[in-house]
Amino acid sequence: MRHPYAELVDRVAKPMRYLGGEYQSVVKAEAEARVCLAFPDVYDIGMSHLGTKIIYSLLNRDPRIACERAFSPWTDMEAELRERGLPLISLETQRPLHEFDVLGISLQYELTYTNVLNLLDLGGVPLRSAARTGAETLVLVGGPTASHPEPIAPFIDAAFIGEAEELLPPLVLAWAALRREIARGARTRIDALAELASRFPLYVPALYATETDEATGMTVVGAPLDPRAPARISRAMVPDLDKYPFPSDAPVPYAEAVFERASVEIARGCTEGCRFCQAGMIYRPVRERSPASIAKSLLDGVNKAGYEETGLTCLSTADFSSITPLVKQLAGELRKRGVSMSVASLRAYGLNEDLLDELALTRISGLTFAPEAGTQKMRDVVNKNVTEAHVEESSRRVFSRGWHRLKLYFMIGLPTEEDDDVAGIVETGQRMLRIGREYVGRRAEVTVSVSSHVPKPHTPLQWCAQDPEVEIRRKQALLRGAAREPGLRLKHHHSGISFIEGVLARGDRRLADAIEAVWRAGARFDGWDEVFELERWTAAFAAHGIDTGAYMGTRPISARLPWDHIDVGLEDGFLLGEYRKALKHRASPPCGKVAGMLIHHTNLADAEPDRRKLVCYDCGVACDLSKMREDRLVALRSLGASDRPAARGPVTIVGDASLDVSERGGGSPAEHGGDGAERAARNDRDGGAAPAPRKNAAEAVNDARRERVRKAGHVGADAPYATYRIRFAKVGRAAFLGHLDLLRLLARSLRRADLPLAMTRGFSPKPRISFGPALGLGVPSLGELIDVDLEHAVPGRPSWDFGDGERVELAAEDVLARLAAVCPPGIELAACTIVRLGGHPLVLAGAVPPAQGLGKLIGAVDLALQPAPDGMPHDAARLGRLAAAFLAKPEVIVERTGPKARTVDVRAHVFAVDVIAGDAARSVCAALDWPEGDGALFRARIAANSDGSVKPHEVARALGVWGADDPRAHHALVARLGVVAGHEPLPAQLAPVDLRRGSETAGT
Repeated sequence: MRHPYAELVDRVAKPMRYLGGEYQSVVKAEAEARVCLAFPDVYDIGMSHLGTKIIYSLLNRDPRIACERAFSPWTDMEAELRERGLPLISLETQRPLHEFDVLGISLQYELTYTNVLNLLDLGGVPLRSAARTGAETLVLVGGPTASHPEPIAPFIDAAFIGEAEELLPPLVLAWAALRREIARGARTRIDALAELASRFPLYVPALYATETDEATGMTVVGAPLDPRAPARISRAMVPDLDKYPFPSDAPVPYAEAVFERASVEIARGCTEGCRFCQAGMIYRPVRERSPASIAKSLLDGVNKAGYEETGLTCLSTADFSSITPLVKQLAGELRKRGVSMSVASLRAYGLNEDLLDELALTRISGLTFAPEAGTQKMRDVVNKNVTEAHVEESSRRVFSRGWHRLKLYFMIGLPTEEDDDVAGIVETGQRMLRIGREYVGRRAEVTVSVSSHVPKPHTPLQWCAQDPEVEIRRKQALLRGAAREPGLRLKHHHSGISFIEGVLARGDRRLADAIEAVWRAGARFDGWDEVFELERWTAAFAAHGIDTGAYMGTRPISARLPWDHIDVGLEDGFLLGEYRKALKHRASPPCGKVAGMLIHHTNLADAEPDRRKLVCYDCGVACDLSKMREDRLVALRSLGASDRPAARGPVTIVGDASLDVSERGGGSPAEHGGDGAERAARNDRDGGAAPAPRKNAAEAVNDARRERVRKAGHVGADAPYATYRIRFAKVGRAAFLGHLDLLRLLARSLRRADLPLAMTRGFSPKPRISFGPALGLGVPSLGELIDVDLEHAVPGRPSWDFGDGERVELAAEDVLARLAAVCPPGIELAACTIVRLGGHPLVLAGAVPPAQGLGKLIGAVDLALQPAPDGMPHDAARLGRLAAAFLAKPEVIVERTGPKARTVDVRAHVFAVDVIAGDAARSVCAALDWPEGDGALFRARIAANSDGSVKPHEVARALGVWGADDPRAHHALVARLGVVAGHEPLPAQLAPVDLRRGSETAGT
């Protein structure tokens, strides 16, 4: 069955965002409950969202539930859908969103509100919950922003409060059953919603009265209208994360995502208590996954997906109690697999040198500090428990290990801030840059990234004022004026976006009409600078009488707030006490640690005898500090972290075992390190001459490192290998993969098949894969060729678990079978043979003659073309006349459009044209999922060599069958039948690919 978007998807950017079919995606024909997770941003971002991965895997593990996905279409795709009246559909089964029992929307950010409305409208779901009076889909929101949902309350049916792992599956099943009761008239929708609210942590806006707070004029939530609804909604919390291991079976994106790695959430919650951080407040208490669970999820994710990078992530990875031994253990396993590791949210304050040394061997190109403020006074306001000395010490530790990039995160607009505090941001960056130059010279780079503070609900700063937009711009100008030093880069957020975020974050239900108005005015993707328009918002606010100053100003501490009815687990007095401390520039030590400690003990020798009291503020969250202490000891024991590491200086990198296959040539010391023995050897080679003067130790070893990388470039370099020539079809969804996406997909498929890829040498090693002539985007093919170099292996053993002496050449049929088992739909493998190209040891030894590489071997490609309808039959006789007329002409000129517009003589590049009809044409149409049309197709052989070629649509134009110039008209369908060795006459019939006969044409 053709995809509902087949006629339009080639007209939009990144078609693979909309087609689904990814490896490890789940399709269920039957289910008791159907859920669609609709992410209110583009595929590229949503596919990187860990929460979506967790929920998708969680729900699909229940055989009674089918969970599918949808993402916000980019503006070009939305225009195509609206012009044709087509709905937004799920990726898995192409169902419109309104057909699902539950439409789950993750609210990560207030600026996605207009995208939420767009998802509802394009999905065929009534925009407002009041219009959903029957068995319509349940619009359920979750995520951090669902803890203050009043601005979009009229558009949602319910908000899930808290963490979903335990209660979401039974909730989904319960609603599906209630929905069936509504459909047969046994219940009303509002009764079903009340029943749901009585059993699950749900805020259902329709079940509550609203009132006006006298102190602020804000609309707040009052008493429940139904006794089954709770007066305050308490959040759900998962006490033991190990009961829900992080999934390793998430769909692997076809198209490039923002973060293409097998990331694992290692903990939830944070001990630091930063007063601006909502996540640090609403995800309390800190819960850590066990090292064994983390390792299994991480390695399984790498093995199943084939990613070349993985990562550890949580709100503050430096505060994970066993982060150092965990990173050391995992890094060793990953290096054996040729996989690099990133560590997110790793603030470097207090990091022990053992961890820094381990990180120096990874591809991390620089570390990130978050001082948050440029002066100590402001760091105390936000409760950042670091001093200027901590910042400088951390910078020295990092730069002394050879890193040359450092990124610093700051905020402006904090309460009690003055211009000197703003200037201190740039001054801090300049001091760090000077430290960097002491160690790495002019290569030192410091990026100062500055956001504007937006007071968030459920934080100690929820009552404070936000800077007006004009004040944000004034402070940004101060920063730009001061940041003029080479090597210091300044970045800051869009002032208008921060302003709107502030209004929406602490907004009430009165904003709903303005949000709908700005969406109807065309607002989409408001968090994206390139499409955000402040004027739309200000016009909507003015039209609906919204006083933005009231939303941005200071709130009285006695006022009722629009989110007070949602209980995130914190005592009322805790946030207020922290707010008062902030205004007095007083810090509070991190909870869950001994006062004064920046990080946890990293070994049992230090941890076991330390029985000092852990800090606790009685914030309202029930923390078991004794269990927390014991769990940390258990984690250290499981990792074998018994002894205190010896004091050591900056890391020295010895030998090729330290090389990271995924280096990209950034600031990682793994790219620039070396050792004393290498320097001595270099001096001996140079005749014992004294080394040239150098600024510092890190720069002194660059030459040795570069030479080693040039020779090796990756783990396993120079291992014996063989070249495999693989024939495959690229059809269906896969036809819309661009060349780079296809390379990425095939490399991942080879990795998850555990076929050890041979890599190029140098600073950016790549898989050694060669392609035939490139395909245009959206053009399917029944006969593509690639050559791929695979290292010898040991059958039956993982590629990272054997020595060089045991390796043997893999059989071609084994390679084909293993790869076919893990390729996604649309990449259909047909054949695999071993070829010996020039440069292979057997060829160099004269044992076998060299085979031709694809670049020299392939001289032409065969195309199939189905004419666009024009009201007259395109039967075999008519196509034969058109082909004869074309071949009789000495030249056929076609205009080539695009940035390099010119004319092209298509006839000069076409060797032959004939007609496919009857069963052969039907077979081709079936293989390509084309309509049978008038029963005949063109077949054309066109040049594919260094003299140039023509595009398939240009051949169709030259034959006169492309269709009207209107881009929305029906056009000819084009596909590649196969590639041809040299230039041979067209065979009488379609035959299987066979380069040995010199007349390769893809069969059906």
